[in-house]
Amino acid sequence: MAVSEAAMGGFNNMKRRLLMATIGTFKKDGAGYSGRIETLTLSANITFEPVEKKAGSAPDFRVFHQTNGFSTEIGAAWKKTAKEGGAEYLSVSIDDPSFAERINCRLVKTGSEQGHTLFWERPRPHNGK
Repeated sequence: MAVSEAAMGGFNNMKRRLLMATIGTFKKDGAGYSGRIETLTLSANITFEPVEKKAGSAPDFRVFHQTNGFSTEIGAAWKKTAKEGGAEYLSVSIDDPSFAERINCRLVKTGSEQGHTLFWERPRPHNGK
């Protein structure tokens, strides 16, 4: 699926710093988002639930893994605006005991009115390889 440069938050400037892969699809669900993360080792139902900000750096959303009526908080997300094009997106941080370290993602509006894609961002090594 093609994603505009503005929706990617200035992807052309980021591609030198980040490697990105699609790991989930989400739909707007009221004030939040719901969908799935799918990787080679992970398949999970996820929701982004809005929270009231108590400080400027506090997250705008809490991220939850949903399974059999049980909800576990696994991360947080912050509203951001792309420098180029002004598109809004969510900067997402997710962690799980099975991960070597937390992962950083970007939830971007793509496709249909309610469609959003979660892109995983892996920083490139400093040597550029």
